[in-house]
Amino acid sequence: MTTAPRVTLADIAAEAGVSVATMSKVLNGRTDVAPATRARLEEHLKSHGYHRRTPAQRTETLELVFHELEASWSMEVIEGVEDVAHAAGLSVVLTVSGDRHAPSAEWIDGVLRRRPVGVVLVFSDLPRAHREKLRSRGVPFAIVDPAGDPAPDVPSVGSANWSGGLMATRHLIDLGHTRIAAITGPEDMMCSLARVDGYRSAMSAANLPIDPTWIRFGDFHPAGGEHHARELLAGPDRPTAVFAGSDLQALGVIAAATAAGLSVPHDLSVVGYDDIALARWLSPQLTTVHQPLRRMGEEAARIVLRLAEGDTVDTLRMDLATHLVVRGSTAPPA
Repeated sequence: MTTAPRVTLADIAAEAGVSVATMSKVLNGRTDVAPATRARLEEHLKSHGYHRRTPAQRTETLELVFHELEASWSMEVIEGVEDVAHAAGLSVVLTVSGDRHAPSAEWIDGVLRRRPVGVVLVFSDLPRAHREKLRSRGVPFAIVDPAGDPAPDVPSVGSANWSGGLMATRHLIDLGHTRIAAITGPEDMMCSLARVDGYRSAMSAANLPIDPTWIRFGDFHPAGGEHHARELLAGPDRPTAVFAGSDLQALGVIAAATAAGLSVPHDLSVVGYDDIALARWLSPQLTTVHQPLRRMGEEAARIVLRLAEGDTVDTLRMDLATHLVVRGSTAPPA
C-alpha cells in the first residue's frame, strides 16, 4: 500500500489561489496580509493539518504570558517556569497582554514571529482561534490556571480552589467563629466561585447561617478587600472573621479593621489565600491557604516541553493540592 505524498505549502497556496510568499506570511504570523485573506488562508492550513515547524526553526526561548504583573504573586509563577526552562537550556521571554480571560489579538501574531519552543499562559482560557493558530504552527502551550476554567482540550495546571475555601472556613469555625464573611474575587472567574462555594459548604456542614450580604465579590487586590471590609465592619452585628479570597485582599481587610479601631486577631480573625511571601512578614503574620504557585509554573512548563518533544500528555487538567498555613491572624472570638 502506498502512502499519499505530504501536502506542501506550494500545494496549499495553489489551491487557495495565492502566492507561496503570501501563504508563508500567514504561516509565520506576519501582519501585512489583509484580515479576510488571512482568515481564509488559515482555514486552508487547518483543513490540511499543515505544520511547518521543526526544532531547528525555533528560538531557544519559552514564552510566559501574563495579563498583569503583580510582583508578590507573579514572581512565584515566573520562578517556577524559569527553573524548568533553564534546566532545559532555554531562556524565558516575559510578555504582558490582554485581560484576565485571554491575551490580546495582537499577541498571537507576535508570538508566531518570535517562534518560541512553547508558551505558558497565566489566563482563564485561550480563544479557539488562538489555539488553532498555535497548533497549526507546532507551538505547544499550557495554561497556569488559578483564575478560570479552560476548554477541555487545553493543557492546564490549577489548584484545588474549593478545598481551599472549605479548609479556610473550617479553621475559623473550629476556633469558635459563627459570624464569618467571605470576600472572594471577581464573579466571572471560576476560582472565585469555587473558593466561595467551599466557604458555603463549610458553613452549611456546621449548620451555620449564611448572610447573603456577607458574601462579597472583589478584585483580588487590597483596595477591593478594604472597600468590602469597611462595609462589613460598619454594621452593629459585624462578622468576627473574614475569609479573603487572596492575600492581597486580606491586606485590605486588615487595613479596614485597623481604621475601624479593631485589632487582628483579637477583634477580627482574617484568613487569606495564596501564601505569598509577604504573608510571613505582616504583623500579625497571615493565616492563609497555600496555593502552590511556583509548582504550578513548573508543571505547566514541563507539559509544554514534553509536547515540544512530541510526547503526549496523559492528563490535560492537573489540579494541585492546597493546604492551610496557620499563623497569627486568627484566634478564637473575643
